Parts: sequence; structure tokens; C-alpha cells
Amino acid sequence: MTAPVWTRDEIESPCINICVIHPETRLCTGCARSIDEITAWSRMNREERSAVMAALPTRTPAPKSRRGGRA
Repeated sequence: MTAPVWTRDEIESPCINICVIHPETRLCTGCARSIDEITAWSRMNREERSAVMAALPTRTPAPKSRRGGRA
């Protein structure tokens, strides 16, 4: 008989391992969280994490237009 798998009762991080903070939006281009949210994530309670997760779909982590370069 195998031991039951230990699980946590907390919201998983939205991190997708593309960790680049965009210089204009100041949001991670991978998960759309701010640097403050990323830093505080491990200390946030369930309600705080839920609020961040709910806000993520409305965020644009990086502008859609190109910067500079040739036309």
C-alpha cells in the first residue's frame, strides 16, 4: 500500500517560467503579475491570491505594437 500524496490547500502560482518584467508595464510578460505580487505570493492568503488571479485576465503585460526598428 502506498502512502497518500500530500497536497496543499492553496492556489497554485500562475508562473509559467517566462520571467521577464516589461520595462513599460512593470508586469511579468509570462504571468502578468507585478514584481510586488510575485514577491509577496508566498505570504499571501487564499483571498489575496484569488484577487490577483481574478485580475490577471484583464492585464496586458506587454504592449502589442513593436518598438523602433524598420517600418
